[in-house]
Amino acid sequence: MKKILLVDDFRTVLETEKNILSRANFKIFTATSGKEALDIHRDEKVDLIIADLDMPEMSGDLLCSTIRKNEGLKKVSIIIVCNNREADLERCHRCGANSYITKPIDRQRFFEKASQFLNVSGRKNYRVLVKAKIEGRFLDAPFFCSSRDISATGMLVETDKSLAKGNFISCSFHLPDSEHILSKGEVMRVVMGQDGKNSYGIRFIDLEPQYSSGIEAFINKATKRA
Repeated sequence: MKKILLVDDFRTVLETEKNILSRANFKIFTATSGKEALDIHRDEKVDLIIADLDMPEMSGDLLCSTIRKNEGLKKVSIIIVCNNREADLERCHRCGANSYITKPIDRQRFFEKASQFLNVSGRKNYRVLVKAKIEGRFLDAPFFCSSRDISATGMLVETDKSLAKGNFISCSFHLPDSEHILSKGEVMRVVMGQDGKNSYGIRFIDLEPQYSSGIEAFINKATKRA
């Protein structure tokens, strides 16, 4: 049975409509603060934590970074709910969150993203929070994008940032099993989207052995569960 820990008041989201979380065989825990959430996770070793970025006593990013520093607790997927602004997204990335959801919460997107991290074995695409930086003379500003279809040699990313074939980027992201990956990559393919967001096929360049092993371990684990 999968275990979900909801921090802050997400119970209204769950109770207002029938959804994938309430229908599935999941055990749901709730906490009213980051400190309470930390205690619950220590006792239960949950599979997914969904927390608000700004909470009293212990913020969502502090909760996340505290968990990531603990060998016995860090193997958990964490989604942070925040405002859609650069400073908040930067905090989500810096603390090691797997992904984020912006306010106001889109219920459909909320449940889709939660189910992705709770059911890795049931899907072929993997979506993780990625911070990428263009290595260009004039295009060196950081930006956020999401990544899916990760493989040992590259990944597919989606962003509203305009990239071109041949661009080089640097990436920092956490896989759903909490492995932290750092890599450089080259844009090999561009797929134009109708919603303003384009997809780009990225090839990893000179991926260090420990990062390559981390990606392969994640893929092997997901394949065995499939």
